[in-house]
Amino acid sequence: MSTPLAEMMNRAAIAAAEVILEVYRRPVVAMEKADGSPVTEADQRAETIILEYLAETGLPVLAEESVAAGRIPELGARYFVVDPLDGTKEFLKRNGEFTVNIAYCEDGHPVSGVVLAPATGEIYWGGPDGAFAGRLAGDAIEGVAPLQVAEAEHPLRIVASRSHGHAALAELCDTLEVAEDVSVGSSLKFCLLAKGDAQLYPRFTPTSEWDTAAGQAVLQAAGGVVLGMDGLPLTCGHRDDKFLNAWFVAAASQKLALRALAEMLRFVDA
Repeated sequence: MSTPLAEMMNRAAIAAAEVILEVYRRPVVAMEKADGSPVTEADQRAETIILEYLAETGLPVLAEESVAAGRIPELGARYFVVDPLDGTKEFLKRNGEFTVNIAYCEDGHPVSGVVLAPATGEIYWGGPDGAFAGRLAGDAIEGVAPLQVAEAEHPLRIVASRSHGHAALAELCDTLEVAEDVSVGSSLKFCLLAKGDAQLYPRFTPTSEWDTAAGQAVLQAAGGVVLGMDGLPLTCGHRDDKFLNAWFVAAASQKLALRALAEMLRFVDA
């Protein structure tokens, strides 16, 4: 159920969550990064803790705040991708929909990942040994259960909102006969698919690799897929692109993902 690597990543995420909650319980001051996005003390302190845990592996770490500060490592074939606080805007809104993301990648592909929601204590992780979910009880994880995507049958549930995002979203929902849309912040979108609460997550707006790698690993371990616009699994290590992802789709099955991609491609040049 859990490998030494997964256990170490989980410990790092739990330690980071403790610091995040410490900051969350008091007034928070946000600063603005060069790209205009917000950053807080919680982002920075959580990343420092995660880096300390991962240092024992000797592997490079592609971490959001380090990249923002110009510290970009040579990645090689094996490395970690970290977002210490995914959903900083949600953190500032105090709606609880923010996560700690840690992914382990090989040859540009997320292999293992952990997504932890500090405000609720929900933790999701996945890798070659499967996908699992549990809830924090102090430093321990209780109620561990395996994750499995739901069959992609109609009516579909989509992780998105008809009233927000790309103009093509409403049309996509109509074409695929989506019955219900669910909005949630951060990489929890991938986790909703992994535990079978939704079947499709189309993304029409930019994301960074640290926003997606951990959630992708969890979803894949639960039987789902995350495909780029070329129809291939989403990859990491796009240094020439500043570690940005193009449009992608996450889905409960390859068949559903490809069907959604065919519709999304109609809007690429629109």
